[in-house]
Amino acid sequence: MLNTLCAAAAQTGFVYNADCLKHDTGKTHPEKKERLEAIVNRLKGKELFPRLVIIDATAAPIKWISTVHSPDYIKEVEKSCLDGKKYLHSKDTVISQNSYSAACLAAGGVLTAVDAVMNGEVKNAFCAVRPPGHHASKNEAMGFCIFNNVAIGARYVLEKYKLAKILIVDFDVHHGNGTQDIFKENPNVLYFSIHRSPFYPGTGNADEKGSGNIVNVPLPQGSGDDEYVKVFEETFKPRAYAFKPDFIFISAGFDANEGDPLGGMNVTAAGYRKMTGIIKGTADKCCKGRIVSVLEGGYGPGLADAVYAHITELMK
Repeated sequence: MLNTLCAAAAQTGFVYNADCLKHDTGKTHPEKKERLEAIVNRLKGKELFPRLVIIDATAAPIKWISTVHSPDYIKEVEKSCLDGKKYLHSKDTVISQNSYSAACLAAGGVLTAVDAVMNGEVKNAFCAVRPPGHHASKNEAMGFCIFNNVAIGARYVLEKYKLAKILIVDFDVHHGNGTQDIFKENPNVLYFSIHRSPFYPGTGNADEKGSGNIVNVPLPQGSGDDEYVKVFEETFKPRAYAFKPDFIFISAGFDANEGDPLGGMNVTAAGYRKMTGIIKGTADKCCKGRIVSVLEGGYGPGLADAVYAHITELMK
């Protein structure tokens, strides 16, 4: 449900549902519910909520999840959760009894955000959802990811709204191997990823180009604001402007943030603000400002500050 009291004064949506917290990975797992709680608390503490359009995430219909994932895989996820299994496929993708419903909510939050943008209720939106998605492929969970939320959103835009060109920008510290695999032969989707390399999951080399629609920019450990912003100015902008997208998704991972326990990079909140500004400028020029940004990784003490910087830039 959209908070109409805020709609007239704000252009950015904030998509959230507390039931995403029910995806229980345990206290010691990096991808835990406290990540979302920290983001929400920071936005409330900075009094940002009254300036946002608060949108309640609803579960994605299986019809749309199955545009990316096979029916057998979807059933496997549901059954594994209900049966009380602890992992999906790789042992880094922890599940609990409520993980299937949370994953449906995470994907559905993206669809809800797309509808709000396409219907003119907001100009852009940030989806504070979990579990994340960009490592998930058609038939496999991986890297904390169950359903590929951004990929489902992209298919939704292509099939429901009949837009021709989708740009996915992924600045998570890890390469989004699932998203790349799903769209590597689809000329209607340009996937642009900037990530640490060599690093998990071992994909994302610069020579991985798909059908010409994949752009991978690997960076060495320790890279920070200067390196990231240079890539966005010199590589992202020309490719994005040449592609002329009708809609932009951001796989917004914040684990390249300085101090993140998994990332090994040095991007600051100011760096995320600059990158977001470049993406937003592209959207304003190419696609009427249409952006849906979706939380991926980010596990350190600076996560909430980085998300705050990202959202405030989207609001400009």
